[in-house]
Amino acid sequence: MFFRKSGGIEWLAVFLGNPGRQYEGTRHNAGFEVAHVLEKRLGVRINKLRFRALTAEAKIAGSRVLLMLPQTYMNLSGDAVGLAVAFYKLPPERILVVSDEMALPAGSVRVRPSGSAGGHNGLKSIIERLGSEDFPRIRLGIGEPPHPEYDPRDWVLSRFTGRDAEAFSSAAGLAAGAVESYIRDGAEKTMSLYNRKVK
Repeated sequence: MFFRKSGGIEWLAVFLGNPGRQYEGTRHNAGFEVAHVLEKRLGVRINKLRFRALTAEAKIAGSRVLLMLPQTYMNLSGDAVGLAVAFYKLPPERILVVSDEMALPAGSVRVRPSGSAGGHNGLKSIIERLGSEDFPRIRLGIGEPPHPEYDPRDWVLSRFTGRDAEAFSSAAGLAAGAVESYIRDGAEKTMSLYNRKVK
């Protein structure tokens, strides 16, 4: 199979966020939080700088997976993904992206095998670099701003509090399980097991 020619990596799991302590724990860094859950589950540290990202290799359901935290800032996430994809010759269906989703309530998880950027700049950047929307994604709800005057840019860079924090913590664990499930069992089973919309 052509996607195993270079280095043996069979999947790329990309967790979107912004690097830097000032962004830790913010809504826009939902992907990074899922990656931290997976680090503990898989016994790895995502700390090797490659492809303009922090990376680690892991085995999931017998497949060799490159875990990636782009260090390019959200709007340029596609730059890091593009470098890894070009090196490992991976097709879009083997690139699993985990990101935040403002249109879903906090605590929600949505798994899809493909789709548009939906206004998310990180996904938009990846789509532009790959020239395709046909890559799977796991989106975590971060909720919408509490009132219309609230700037969405400020909202995504705010931190979870109260019930939202509890709901997101649960969703991050669920999404980590969905990453493993997608690689092991594929789209249909993962969607049936892990899609959850909180009211």
